[in-house]
Amino acid sequence: MLKLAIILPTLNERDNLAPLVERLAGALDGPLGADAWEAIFVDDNSRDGTAEEGRRLSQVDPRVRVIQRIGRRGLASAAIEGMLATAAPFVAVMDADHQHDPALLPPMLAALQAGEADACVASRFAPGASMEAWGRPDREKHSALANGLARKLTGVTLTDPMSGYFMLPAATFREVAPHLSGIGFKILLDILSTVHAPLRVKEFPLSFAARATGESKLDQAIAFEFLVGLYDKTLGRFIPTRFALFGTIGAMGVVVHLAVLWMLFRAGGLPFLYGQIGAVIAALTFNFILNNELTYADKRLRGMGRLTVGWIKFALTCSIGAFANVGVAEALVTRGVHWVLAAVAGIVIGSVWNYALSSKFVWGRF
Repeated sequence: MLKLAIILPTLNERDNLAPLVERLAGALDGPLGADAWEAIFVDDNSRDGTAEEGRRLSQVDPRVRVIQRIGRRGLASAAIEGMLATAAPFVAVMDADHQHDPALLPPMLAALQAGEADACVASRFAPGASMEAWGRPDREKHSALANGLARKLTGVTLTDPMSGYFMLPAATFREVAPHLSGIGFKILLDILSTVHAPLRVKEFPLSFAARATGESKLDQAIAFEFLVGLYDKTLGRFIPTRFALFGTIGAMGVVVHLAVLWMLFRAGGLPFLYGQIGAVIAALTFNFILNNELTYADKRLRGMGRLTVGWIKFALTCSIGAFANVGVAEALVTRGVHWVLAAVAGIVIGSVWNYALSSKFVWGRF
């Protein structure tokens, strides 16, 4: 009988899969039984054929399953999809890069089954844990700092709320899943700060190993993703996270616009009209690139063709937003509203319009 599903988000980790399945079998077949577990690899359309390797392994071992995601990216959202795709009563999330020891899975499951805890976490900072084999003292310090910040902002008191290796009942996860943000890398922190009643958590000391092969998702804008995740759990209920990012980048675009205009018009001696045109193009391109990389990272456009078409669509949507901005502000001024309030209202309406159209027509899918 199926008892446990291990969810393994992957990105370009083809060579890690077969050895990891062997390690899982070695750790779980004896304590649980050969038919009591399954491994679900959730792959973000890796370039190296990770999903194909997973399907090959599934042909010889039906306990291996693959979810290949097209147009969606991110460790947290991958973990969510994987945990929702199993019938197992317990789910675990761990890395596929061999940094997490599968030998912890049986005692974690035993603790949950015995009612000793509502969730189990493999901690890099609990007494008895070690990161010496990792060989990254710089990252170790960054992890400790991030954990401290996470504890202060969310109220979670674990030694390692940023751990990527944990286990909990599937029913507990399904209850909280509709309320998760799915943003960033730290799904555990998302779960612990979202549940209605605090979970009783048991921590297991983890000997954190060095990565075997493949590409680390945590090296890609980790600081940005971490801050976005914290924002979403603290202020996201008031201003949606994606809209906040869109607006912040728009404000940065204003600075870029003014800087380019100064360089072309004041410093470069070009006519104002030409300087303004250059500034508009520069700010528009700046906003498009940052929104593509950050705001819509899970729907990121790739390839020169798609980027060019996306830029044109973005320019068109922003031009419509500009007309809405001017129209609303002008209408309010003619009705006696103070010009500052009218301008702010126009900016807000234009921003919302640009965000809505961009989400649909630039980064949306039909």
